[in-house]
Parts: sequence; C-alpha cells; structure tokens
Amino acid sequence: MSVRRTLIILTAGALVCGSSTLALAQGASKRGARHEAGRAAGGAEPTLLGQFGSWGAYTASPGGKKVCFALAKPSSSKTNPPNRPRDPAYAFISTRPAEKVTNEVSINIGYPAKPGSDSMLEVGGAKYAMYTQGDGLWIKNAAEEAKLVEGMRKSADLTVKAASAKGTQTTDVFSLKGLSQALDRVAQECR
Repeated sequence: MSVRRTLIILTAGALVCGSSTLALAQGASKRGARHEAGRAAGGAEPTLLGQFGSWGAYTASPGGKKVCFALAKPSSSKTNPPNRPRDPAYAFISTRPAEKVTNEVSINIGYPAKPGSDSMLEVGGAKYAMYTQGDGLWIKNAAEEAKLVEGMRKSADLTVKAASAKGTQTTDVFSLKGLSQALDRVAQECR
C-alpha cells in the first residue's frame, strides 16, 4: 500500500463521525468503525506541513473537516518466520478537531491481524495493550493514550509486536526522532 493511499485512508476516517453511531449500534467499536468506514469512503489529498526527523506532519480536510496527523514508517521490521511478505507499516498520531480528538495513536501493521488477537506497544519501558481490527492497532485503554503520547515524546523509539492472521509474528521499531516537533506542528495547524 502506498504512503499516499494510506494517508488518504487515514484522513477519510474523519468522515465517519456520523457513521460511528450506526456501527456502535451494530456492536463495532467507535475507533474500529472509523477505521473501516475510512477505507471505503475515499478522502481528501493530504498536504505535508513539514518533515521532522522520521516523522512527517500532515493536514487534510475530508468532507470539509480538518484533520492533522503525524506519520512515520518503521526504522526496522522483523517477521518470524523470516522474510514474510507484507505491506508497509506506519505509525499515525491524528487530531480531528471536529470530533474533539487529539493525538489518537494508531498503527497500520501492513497485514490482516489475527482475528481477536491483542498486540503490544512498548515505549520508554512501559507496555500498552493494543486491540486489532483488520490491519490496524489502537490502544485498548483510551484513558492511557495521553500517557502513551507523552512517553513517545520522551523516548528514542517505539516497538510494536503483533501477529498476522496466518500466524506470522512481527516486530516493528519506529524511531521517535522528530516526533515532538511533528506533534507541535500538528497542534499548531489543528487547534
């Protein structure tokens, strides 16, 4: 999956605010509903605000609703068994003022996750349980998200461990160099 397509999918998720209620009534999580609807909705072309180390800061306005986000690719990726094919992985931190969402962390792991599986994100010695849906990961306990982002701002790297639907174990390491500056730029753009 190209970076451009992934960015469009992410920004299109902002269109789903109204669709989330229907999905919740059908038993889907709010974050998962935004993710899935974003895939189907298409979206506005993102604009790069600046590149800060490993992290880019972007903005877009799908459906006229402004969305800002920081994005990075892993500095290293491993699979077990080795050399298993997969799409590129990305880490996102998004802000959607119309939904009153600030610094929502999500990871695109580049393959369908094992259904019902949990994944782990580690930063600064702290571990965070992540839930999976499709090829995305989100923090299980949303109340810990601000603590996670603060840990990311202070740490050198972030490690994500997940399992594919076929049982392949993956470990992605993301450099956090430039993240603070990218998040500051995102906050400046999406107040």
